[in-house]
Amino acid sequence: VLSLASKEAKALSHTYVGTEHILLGLLREGDGVAAKVLKSLDIDIEMVRQEILKELDPNFQNQGEEATAGGGDGEKKEGEKKGDNKTPALKAFGRDLTEIARKGEMDPVIGRKTEIERVIQILCRRTKNNPVLLGEAGVGKTAIVEGLAQEVVKGNVPEILRDKRVIVLDLALMVAGTKYRGQFEERIKAVMDEIRKNKNIILFIDEMHTIVGAGSAEGTMDASNIIKPALSRGEMQCIGATTLNEYRKYIEKDGALERRFQSVKVEPPSIEDAITILKGLRGKYEEHHRAEITDAAVEASVKLSDRYITGRFLPDKAIDVMDEAGSRARIGAMTRPPDLKDQEAEIEELKNRKERAIKEQDFEGAASYRDKEKQAKEKLEATLKSWREAKEEKRVKVDEDEILHVVSKWTGIPLKRMEKDETARLLEVEKVLAKVVIGQTDAVLAMAKALRRSRADLKDPKRPIGTFALLGPTGVGKTLLAKTLAEQMFGDSKSLIQLDMSEYMEKFTVSRLVGSPPGYVGYEEGGQLTEQVRRKPYCVVLFDEIEKAHPDVMNMLLQILEDGKLTDNTGRVVDFRNTIIL
Repeated sequence: VLSLASKEAKALSHTYVGTEHILLGLLREGDGVAAKVLKSLDIDIEMVRQEILKELDPNFQNQGEEATAGGGDGEKKEGEKKGDNKTPALKAFGRDLTEIARKGEMDPVIGRKTEIERVIQILCRRTKNNPVLLGEAGVGKTAIVEGLAQEVVKGNVPEILRDKRVIVLDLALMVAGTKYRGQFEERIKAVMDEIRKNKNIILFIDEMHTIVGAGSAEGTMDASNIIKPALSRGEMQCIGATTLNEYRKYIEKDGALERRFQSVKVEPPSIEDAITILKGLRGKYEEHHRAEITDAAVEASVKLSDRYITGRFLPDKAIDVMDEAGSRARIGAMTRPPDLKDQEAEIEELKNRKERAIKEQDFEGAASYRDKEKQAKEKLEATLKSWREAKEEKRVKVDEDEILHVVSKWTGIPLKRMEKDETARLLEVEKVLAKVVIGQTDAVLAMAKALRRSRADLKDPKRPIGTFALLGPTGVGKTLLAKTLAEQMFGDSKSLIQLDMSEYMEKFTVSRLVGSPPGYVGYEEGGQLTEQVRRKPYCVVLFDEIEKAHPDVMNMLLQILEDGKLTDNTGRVVDFRNTIIL
């Protein structure tokens, strides 16, 4: 039994023999008491064996053939690569990006030549040859490593990097199922030993900050401390990717870990580069959605997402917009013809009549209903087949309108307002405002002119759409003008954020606009102004009775009026470029 257990451990590429292997050994032996007891309970030994193997190895996919119940290690599968035989731990806990690139299953990587070149330069160093990609979420850090894998496959890399394998390490899989002390460390050591023996492996750890503290319990070492010595000696090559905040929080704290990595900054691409990236990816999305995405749609998804979707970065947000627009167009085209529903209802009715006839023992009637039902089903099948064929041939078109619709759903900007010709709308502004706010011709005209100037791109693109100081005694219609403007320019009066400035008379109340500082009550809740604008970035902001507010409020307004942005208490930048300030 112990001999069979050790064979099972070898078949699973485990470096130890545990209780699970002994159970497998008992089952394989077949004549023991344990096997007989299980047989008497009608338990299929092979099924139990497969279940145990599944429990032991999350990546196990019916590989029981490799070590069959007849004994022996079994033959390796034909398609298994030589590299996998040498690195069983990496095969279990990683994903080979170069292999995926070789099969052509990876999205193309467009641009990012300078970043990929920098990564290659760092990888070719003698020691500390470990790049870490730092950038905001969605700028394309993982895509750069995929680009490197594609370059390796194409052979467009220096001789030193030829035949290298880029493997993504799944840290969650390594931690999963480590019940006993030392199991996690054992798995990491197994991976490191394989990398030492096979010099052609580059390890990629996505979300690299997770290695700090991974697998650590009282009296044990975490992943980062285990890999430190190997990294500094150059025995192991590793590429990391993480966001700037996580890097600062976890890795810069540990100076010894930080010095072993060379940082590569990944900036969001410009609008032109983002359009090029989307045009390169377009084919994959067209294939998935069975749609044709026009050039105008690609440009609109980049420009509109850059303008209206704040707090996220290109190209990720533009890709998401294009993807969702494709999805929307496809769903719209998949509407079933109305006659299909009628045919299905007819079949259901015939079925009910047939059952009723059987209950009443009218077997001749039931037989005729059965024949009619059969004919109706055949007709339905033919209709469905022709509809599906027509649908396959016809590719839906994703144009600018689809993109407009998706962006408007995301941001809450009324669609009809964006579709309508903006010039015509701006020409009507003073007429509409004058109908409601009667007698204030000068104020209305000044506001309309300023709005037209801003829309004609004669204003600074970093500033709000318009900034107005409404002066006059109580009851002349200042607030009414703001409400009317919100309805005309933004679709409804709910787009008006009204702040009563008499609440901000004291110096300490000013912080309520952007949120309480750390250590004070309400720190996590965000500011009364910043949170509302973050949720509704396209709006009219009215500071009502501003003369009553503390002078420090004016200092805060400077950033909004000059740069079109304001940083809240958590460090998030809130965009005011799509607001009108009154």
